[in-house]
Amino acid sequence: MPEQLAAVANGAAAPAGPPVLEAVDVTKHFPVHGKSGGRLASAHRRVVHAVEDASLALYPGRVTALVGESGSGKSTLARILAGLYQRTSGEVLLRGQPVSATRGRAFRRHVGDVQLILQDPYGSFNPMLRVATHLLRAVRIHEPQLSAEERRARAAELLEQVHLRPASQFLEKFPHELSGGQLQRVSIARGLAARPAVILADEPVSNLDVSIRLGVLNLLAELTTERQVALLYVTHDVASARYFASQTAVMYAGQLIESGPSEQVVSEPAHPYTRLLISSAPDPARASRAGQVADVGQPPSLISPPAGCRFHPRCPLAMPECATQAPPRFELGQGRWTRCWLYRDGTTSEKATTTSPDPSDREVSGP
Repeated sequence: MPEQLAAVANGAAAPAGPPVLEAVDVTKHFPVHGKSGGRLASAHRRVVHAVEDASLALYPGRVTALVGESGSGKSTLARILAGLYQRTSGEVLLRGQPVSATRGRAFRRHVGDVQLILQDPYGSFNPMLRVATHLLRAVRIHEPQLSAEERRARAAELLEQVHLRPASQFLEKFPHELSGGQLQRVSIARGLAARPAVILADEPVSNLDVSIRLGVLNLLAELTTERQVALLYVTHDVASARYFASQTAVMYAGQLIESGPSEQVVSEPAHPYTRLLISSAPDPARASRAGQVADVGQPPSLISPPAGCRFHPRCPLAMPECATQAPPRFELGQGRWTRCWLYRDGTTSEKATTTSPDPSDREVSGP
């Protein structure tokens, strides 16, 4: 494991201080719109249950990974934390204080403290403007007291901080003249202009060539340790989460279903969905005792999610109560928890750690 990633991933499981940014029982519903008349007449009364009762804490100097398949709600949760989406219920706390502003100075302060790095660097920049224009605008917004000469020096400094050297060579380039990795570094530099306390990285390397992903992750790890920022790493790649993040939270169908130290979550997953996610990802270092879970279906509709545990239509270990009762949060010790009825007694279920039966041995209802 590279040195920078190891330093972050092996961080203390129990942070010394309070979280800098926190989601508390956050829920987000999006209304479903349809044409009036016919069978779609009632569409305005339906909603997409994108995020349900999600709680997540981000700590200074620590990387937390949010893992899940496409459509699980992880990007929606990141945008709620960034203030781009308004939550339906629940709270977002910044340094212990509720965040409620949607515009004005209070909102600008929140955006300055919490910066979002998007997945597609090419979609994050105006292709008609040079890199210098993008960075100078960010510096002018967050440090308006600087003179024009000082702003340009600050823009060059930001490029140096993300290892784009010499900075003068990159300032006058257009976005299309840079590689994906270089442009993502410019995106990170633009975020650093605000001197943020939190960085929300939404799939920051998934659009990059495999050969340059490690360099970007190393840069984020460096910023986390040197600047003591809190970093949320949103990804579908559970293998990279294991090596990059000290904590991993797993999301399925809008709900957080497991969380704990990354090494333990990946090597000894508790929830059957986590085991399915891990078994589908190539990772030669994965412990064999993690077992295999056969995929027996597709994620459910978030407009009409199933009752009980949302994973039960796909779960080979589902029990009768899984279809009717949503499991609460069961604490597993050492900072780990899961939402699965297999752990109702508060201890690790032997059934959950054995290889799952063939899905054809049980009747599976549709999503």
